[in-house]
Amino acid sequence: MSRKDLWRRGGNVNPNPAESAGSFDRGGSLRQHALVLELRPGEPPTEPRDAATVVVVRSAAGRVAAGADRAPDLEVFCVRRHTASAFLGGAVVFPGGKLDAADLAPAWAAGRARPIGARAAALSTPRSGEGAESAALGLGLAVCACRETLEEAGILATVPALDGGAVEALRGAAAGRFAEALEEAGALVLDTAALVPFARWVTPAVERRRYDTRFYLLPLPPGQVGAHDTHETTQSLWATPAAVIAGHLAGELWLAPPTLRTLELLATVADVAGATALAERQDLRPVCPEFVPADTPLLVLPGDPLHSARERLVAGPSRFALRDARFVSEEA
Repeated sequence: MSRKDLWRRGGNVNPNPAESAGSFDRGGSLRQHALVLELRPGEPPTEPRDAATVVVVRSAAGRVAAGADRAPDLEVFCVRRHTASAFLGGAVVFPGGKLDAADLAPAWAAGRARPIGARAAALSTPRSGEGAESAALGLGLAVCACRETLEEAGILATVPALDGGAVEALRGAAAGRFAEALEEAGALVLDTAALVPFARWVTPAVERRRYDTRFYLLPLPPGQVGAHDTHETTQSLWATPAAVIAGHLAGELWLAPPTLRTLELLATVADVAGATALAERQDLRPVCPEFVPADTPLLVLPGDPLHSARERLVAGPSRFALRDARFVSEEA
């Protein structure tokens, strides 16, 4: 099966919307098909909005392998954002979105969501590194992650667990009333403890729309499959990390740098257990790339010689170079 055949039918976007040509317009935007990054070097940075995204993983369906020579069977769930989306329209991403005020409601800590661990709580620390964790924000981000994964992917971890049909019915009832839908479905408790903190990426200061996005890993709950919502997301797929990366490099799809780096890391492990262990050893301090204008524009990571921070926070090459309208990982 080719990478193009991986996309589920029913999407409203051409299965291959990525174009090979891209350029910076006079306003400083990187345009490629419907993808727009509004880069504004020299202007005061906007305050990032809190957000969460979830990397759902599973073992490849029907694959049988054993022994030291077995092929990796880890698959990730990805969706394609609607081309009309103001931020990263048309990009292939993990399900996720902005924190809502309702995600911070006291009811979640009063028994509507399972308690989170120390690493999840650490994702609530101020970006400056100065100040204490916020228990309410830490849990709220996990609630946000669950809500967005239900909305965009039809996947949800709950106690008791739900099968795919029940989750899809819940998705239809939960629009704009997530907590109420959970209560009506039988006093379900969000299994926020199932989320494994993975990373924290902050949009570069030169971008007009900025987010402080917490990445979580979630093993796919039993009995669920996942599907895009046909509104915010228009297509979905399960594929190995290596296959998604190959599609990006071949021009078949487009990945933002944090998505690309997450997939590159996951491509080094063979299964769900390995992915979980990988997530558990990641540094959770904020990673904020810095934009370097040049003939080949760069986004450099902490530890790169051109970044203001000297300490590396994420494994892999130290920068992303914009080549043929897509970011690729490169070492300085």
